[in-house]
Amino acid sequence: MMSRPTTGPTTASIRGAAPAVRRGLPAGLAALREAKSGLLAMALLVGAVAGLGAIVFRWLIKTFTSLLSGHADYSAVTGHPANPHVPWLGPWFVLAAPVLAGLAYGPLVQRFAREARGHGVPEVMYAVARRGGRIAPQVAIVKSLASALCIGGGGSVGREGPIVQIGSAFGSTLGRVVKVAEDRMRVLVACGAAGGIAATFNAPLAGVFFAMELILRDFTAESFGMVVLASVTASVIGRAAFGNTPFLHLPPFTVHNLADYLLFALLGVIAGAVGVAFTRILYWIEDACDFAWRWPEWARPAVGGLLLGGLLLVLPQMYGVGYPVLENAVAGKYVIGFLLVLLVGKIVATSLTIGIGGSGGVFAPSLFMGAMLGSAFGATAHDLAPGITGQPGAYALIGMGAVFAGAARAPITAVIIMFELTGEYSIILPLMAAIVLATGISRALSKDTIYTLKLRRRGIDIDHTPATAPLAGITVGTVMEPVPATLDENLPLAKAAGALARSPHGVLPVLAADGSYLGCATARTAAETLADGTHNTTTVAAITHLPKPVTTGTGVADALDALVATDGAGVPVLDEDRTRLIGWVTHQAVLTVLHNGPKQAPQPAHT
Repeated sequence: MMSRPTTGPTTASIRGAAPAVRRGLPAGLAALREAKSGLLAMALLVGAVAGLGAIVFRWLIKTFTSLLSGHADYSAVTGHPANPHVPWLGPWFVLAAPVLAGLAYGPLVQRFAREARGHGVPEVMYAVARRGGRIAPQVAIVKSLASALCIGGGGSVGREGPIVQIGSAFGSTLGRVVKVAEDRMRVLVACGAAGGIAATFNAPLAGVFFAMELILRDFTAESFGMVVLASVTASVIGRAAFGNTPFLHLPPFTVHNLADYLLFALLGVIAGAVGVAFTRILYWIEDACDFAWRWPEWARPAVGGLLLGGLLLVLPQMYGVGYPVLENAVAGKYVIGFLLVLLVGKIVATSLTIGIGGSGGVFAPSLFMGAMLGSAFGATAHDLAPGITGQPGAYALIGMGAVFAGAARAPITAVIIMFELTGEYSIILPLMAAIVLATGISRALSKDTIYTLKLRRRGIDIDHTPATAPLAGITVGTVMEPVPATLDENLPLAKAAGALARSPHGVLPVLAADGSYLGCATARTAAETLADGTHNTTTVAAITHLPKPVTTGTGVADALDALVATDGAGVPVLDEDRTRLIGWVTHQAVLTVLHNGPKQAPQPAHT
């Protein structure tokens, strides 16, 4: 006796029968597309590829940094040494490094993937919010090369934006190959983002919450579970390559006096303002570069690289990501005045790198700025009141999370990522307090974050559905049609074939003996099953599948995602308990309401 398929109408695989094919997909891929286990498998695959992508990306950064600077990390060196590959240039090689890198990645980005320019995360947010998760597949390769060249050539940006875009591009590409519905496509994109963050920073929890809070912006049980699987998979792969140690190596810190909490709160307020200032300055400098540039875009990173090189000549600590400088600041190796110089220098260097067309993230720079701000604040407080204040390094750690929260306005991610990046739990309470205050100050000072402002400048508000949108406010209950003829689960398939053939869309709902809804049966699956000639006694139950249901309260715009997966067939409308079939919604019904406006909801059918 056959078991009931649990996937889509073309995933029935009957003993000896030819594989079903739907929209050109083999039965295995169709099952991968529609079954819950298929989404799980794809999430694991995306996580694995994101982990491998993080390994390759970090190797590219290391290779280009060594080639263009002659050191593993030029920001970590003492003084201003020459590049051993061109020792005759002395420290002046930093003028040429950004130019050479720009000559390589400028034409690459302009020719193959312009969305690879900039810090990356806004493009992924836009793809998820407005494009159904669709990202061009070449973005992963172009972004990897462009960002590695930019950072290796001295660009003062981070790895977070690129690795998010790289992992997300693969998730989107896999979804397009398998032809998943848009809701699953978005989940796969988030899986790629989470996997990239988890592997490159050895922070699986941070990867999950970064993807949920900033990319998906929607916490559901299914999407959360898939993102967790991808993040864990990528993290395991990353740890195999980089080891299981915190990303930053920092000494332990503790809070010794309750008075510190007031100072931490004040630091959170200041950090929130600094995060907003960084956002504003970033786009001011980008606007200035746009205004000044009048030549081909592919040459902009190279020509602008001269300005960046000049800054690096004065302040070599701005070369690349700058994690060694950050660790030195937390360890208290810099005086207050120099910390403030480094803070301002990083804001200018990162803004200039993005403004001239560079490619890289803003997460690491915001951590850098927070460390400089916190260390300077802590050192000042310690000088003024040495008896009641703790170590300046504790303020640096809190400043790191608070400035990121002020810029990105992602408090959950900020708390989790600081804990995982540092492995330091002792300051979690003041960290949470400072991050919440920084987020509140940021919200009071600016409507947008460092990510959403880039989109708003293009006229895109991903937090708002225009009131004039054709389907805004219209629910499925106002457009659904009466329930079509139903099939009993025990009806022989041979007898049901006629009713399926006569149905307008080749699909009919299947009910149990007690009238409860079981799923749908399609004419195509029935024909494929009967064609083999050995299943004439098969019942309708054997070919029943369960498409994504909607309820009367579901918005029509949301129901379109479910309709996309049906290839023109209808979608069942269920009651709030999702057990009784009360209506049917089709593409034709949606087009009708777009043309004529919503109608009164029909009375529920009695089946």
